[in-house]
Amino acid sequence: MIDLRSDTVTKPSEQMRQLMAQAIVGDDVYGEDPTVNELETYGAQLFGKEAALFVTSGTQGNQAAVLAHSRPGQEIIMDKDAHLFLYEGAAIAAFAGVQPRILPHEFGKMKVDDIEEAIRAEDIHCPETALIWLENSHNRSGGSVLPIAYLKEVYELAQTYRIPVHMDGARIFNAAVATNTSVKEMANYADSIQFCLSKGLGAPVGSLLVGEKSFIDIARKKRKMLGGGLRQAGVIAAPGLYALKTGVTRLQEDHENAKLLASALGEYTELEIINPVDTNIILADTTKSGKTSAEWLKLLKDNNILAVSFSPTILRFTTHVDISKKNIDEVITILQKL
Repeated sequence: MIDLRSDTVTKPSEQMRQLMAQAIVGDDVYGEDPTVNELETYGAQLFGKEAALFVTSGTQGNQAAVLAHSRPGQEIIMDKDAHLFLYEGAAIAAFAGVQPRILPHEFGKMKVDDIEEAIRAEDIHCPETALIWLENSHNRSGGSVLPIAYLKEVYELAQTYRIPVHMDGARIFNAAVATNTSVKEMANYADSIQFCLSKGLGAPVGSLLVGEKSFIDIARKKRKMLGGGLRQAGVIAAPGLYALKTGVTRLQEDHENAKLLASALGEYTELEIINPVDTNIILADTTKSGKTSAEWLKLLKDNNILAVSFSPTILRFTTHVDISKKNIDEVITILQKL
């Protein structure tokens, strides 16, 4: 099977497996795991932040950030398709006791005027605005990138109202590579960032949350509350550190493969590509083909290709480290036959 469902399906490389076996470990709850400490220090420096926290998943990192930035009864401004809103099990309500204020967007970009209008005035009837939430790259928009100019504009608005900005950067390295921008420059316009090691970078597990030391100190306690107090975690931090040091430069290959696949889908099928394919994700509308996404998934699976459904008429294809140019050529050959 050629698995284009997600960049989360990648398998650790042999080098990663060796590093896991050889990792020097200690009790991370005591701050004594040298491999975790190295990963956190390296990640913080890479983003130009004071500190970092190793978490088991992007969702755990996002939830620790919400808990650290807010208190019950407050509100978070986010776009209507944010991962935090759609895919994290209503955890911000269950754990943090805060509510989302969702706004329309265009490829992940909420209008800055809409954000300002959504910021709550001082009123006994209204919740306080705790946080502005951005997602870069934007999953539901097909991996679209929020440009630096937009990040700067939102951040300056947030500073005016003394509201922190969090960036869900699960695929922020894809965004940085696609725009020839450093993650440090993007991080200039966010108070905290969560990014995944287990997506484009290819590590088997884990994410990092970065920010100022005082924020990370609070987030570390919140991670413990979420059941994320880790012990000899160097065995999973080691492949994450390796991925962070070696996995970024090759992301352009994934982007090129995605563009090649998008072109073939448009040429050889009745699928309509509906996103700009900035990074490694393709969204294809099945409407013109007369088939549903479920019917397409079966047809593709019967021909050794896996994808996922985003709606009854939208498919998502995702390229990643385990998908080679040869694999894409194989998919194109199958599409030609179909």
